[in-house]
Amino acid sequence: MTFGNDFTFVGNQYRLEKYGEIQFPDLLFFNRELKALVCVELKSGPFKTAYLGQLAGYLRILDDEVRKPDENPSIGILLCSNANSKFVEYVIQDYDKPMGVATYRTTVDMEDRLRKALPDIEQLKALLAEEEK
Repeated sequence: MTFGNDFTFVGNQYRLEKYGEIQFPDLLFFNRELKALVCVELKSGPFKTAYLGQLAGYLRILDDEVRKPDENPSIGILLCSNANSKFVEYVIQDYDKPMGVATYRTTVDMEDRLRKALPDIEQLKALLAEEEK
């Protein structure tokens, strides 16, 4: 629900294959309003330029192999623990695929009121186990 109501979960570690090469983007969603697949790649460390190439590859395969004819081009979101926004804006300008880079905070870095609003790790594991059934 963090992404919004029009997002539908498609899969995690979604299997993509092209020319015998197999890739596994972390999360794949479909946005109903945008009529586009949204690929989310999660990185536990700081932003690296190589991540953009990886994400661009996923988007190319998604557009060629998964996207339906009436859907818009796939969108990529790269989530890193931190990033220099000016540097990201600089290096991303040569990519023609719709991509963005965002940062996240872990529960350790959150205010108490936000941390208390989130499920604990055991609750999340139980939710994921239910989803896989």
